[in-house]
Amino acid sequence: MAAAAAARLLRLAPRRLQVKTSPLAALSFPLPRTPPLAAASGRRQSFCAAAQASAHAPAAAAAAATGPAGEAVGEFRKRLRVADVKGGEDEGAAWVGKELAVRGWVRTCRAQRTVTFVEVNDGSCLSNMQCVLTPDTEGYDQIDSVTTGASVLVEGVVASSQGGKQKVELKVSKITVIGKSDPTSFPIQKKRASREFLRTVAHLRPRTNTFGAVTRVRNALAYATHKFFQDNGFVWVSSPIITASDCEGAGEQFYVTTLLSNSAEGGSLLKDIPATKDGRVDWSQDFFCKPAFLTVSGQLNGETYASALSDIYTFGPTFRAENSNTARHLAEFWMIEPELAFADLNDDMACATAYLQYVVKYILENCKEDMDFFNTWVEKGIIDRLNDVVEKKFVHLSYTDAVELLLGSKKKFEFPVEWGLDLQSEHERYITEVAFGGRPVIIRDYPKEIKAFYMRQNDDGKTVAAMDLLVPRVGELIGGSQREERLDHLEARLDEQNLNKESYWWYLDLRRYGSVPHAGFGLGFERLVQFATGIDNIRDAIPFPRVPGSAEF
Repeated sequence: MAAAAAARLLRLAPRRLQVKTSPLAALSFPLPRTPPLAAASGRRQSFCAAAQASAHAPAAAAAAATGPAGEAVGEFRKRLRVADVKGGEDEGAAWVGKELAVRGWVRTCRAQRTVTFVEVNDGSCLSNMQCVLTPDTEGYDQIDSVTTGASVLVEGVVASSQGGKQKVELKVSKITVIGKSDPTSFPIQKKRASREFLRTVAHLRPRTNTFGAVTRVRNALAYATHKFFQDNGFVWVSSPIITASDCEGAGEQFYVTTLLSNSAEGGSLLKDIPATKDGRVDWSQDFFCKPAFLTVSGQLNGETYASALSDIYTFGPTFRAENSNTARHLAEFWMIEPELAFADLNDDMACATAYLQYVVKYILENCKEDMDFFNTWVEKGIIDRLNDVVEKKFVHLSYTDAVELLLGSKKKFEFPVEWGLDLQSEHERYITEVAFGGRPVIIRDYPKEIKAFYMRQNDDGKTVAAMDLLVPRVGELIGGSQREERLDHLEARLDEQNLNKESYWWYLDLRRYGSVPHAGFGLGFERLVQFATGIDNIRDAIPFPRVPGSAEF
């Protein structure tokens, strides 16, 4: 009974450090500035330190004599993962003969007469660990529960693989089934499933090769984003998610309100929503005493901090209530928005170019296995396309020149080309993919009528200092501008677009007190993930897509 109880504790307790010395002791990676424990080194090997209780008993008894005392918290250590073993150039050959414990989820299980092969993936890389079991393996009596989707702990010795698909495999001495998976109902089987189907099981799709790889590349892009800006002296600012302003002036915002109570069965009745005498919603009785929305951009708030800290960036979720069911639009997405003080449009373009080249180079160098997967199964030639971004010089031309280029191409486009109309995706892709042979292109100086109120008006009175960075396959990836730092010009633009200046009083204050030339850009992070992975639909570039008619999970 005691042994069974201890086993249950090991399965259920929080993950903590195991004290016993591990054969992997020399390969430990303690966190910086964390003093190592004298009695324990090596990576995490067990689920908890329940076995430590008896070792701490004498100390606890001594402490009880002098006053209350708790048990010391164990040191956190990075857990050894499959990527640590198979991710090197030798694909794990250096690990041959060493003991190893792998925790993960079963991808496949193939039983033969005298041996069983179990593919285990822990999410750290695309590769599985092939685990070889025999009837003599401890825990082999659980083999019927080792099915696709089950979680397991396998322990054994790394050996050279007899097969040609991998360099090493694990000769298993012990297997423990941690969580069973019903093979008759588990929705993700070995056969390929469509991405449309996988969106209906978004809580399980990270276990597939495609979405595991997308998630790792997304993570690498996020890390590289912070590293680029931090290394270049930018300060990260948390912009608010709830706002009373409309940065883009398009009115496609989600309301945030507490006037709709959920206390009544079926929700609030219309008659219960407070209204003014003329029949409008009485926002003075709402939580913020005014209309409030989910933000469409952190830019305006970012400008306030750039006006004090010089160079800043925001990186957070944004929302658009645009009823669009295309492969390019989400209702909830993440935005990267740097703001540079004492900068003009040329500085803005240089920063956007350097940023994009940096993050693309980072994933090519640090996500090679996943990028090879995308190159083989998602978009053939994606690595060459991304190398072009890193190696080729970006070019820029004016909106006027871009329109003339399109008109002179004699190509028949679906959407009209005319000065004063916004460029569509097909126009942008033609420019970057055909006219400039796959080179990234920046279009600058757009007509002011098709751009936002905050963009600086050029001396011609017709255009603003705006820029869009175009890349092959996607079209516009980055949009930016020099911001209007002149108070009178900014107030005039607000009036032209019928925006309430009282709502932007604080934004106008930045022009009253120490205004400086400044610029910035916005990058939809999911579009960057699409560009970097070759994924066709933006709904597959974010863990849980929010689109019209769907807020599942």
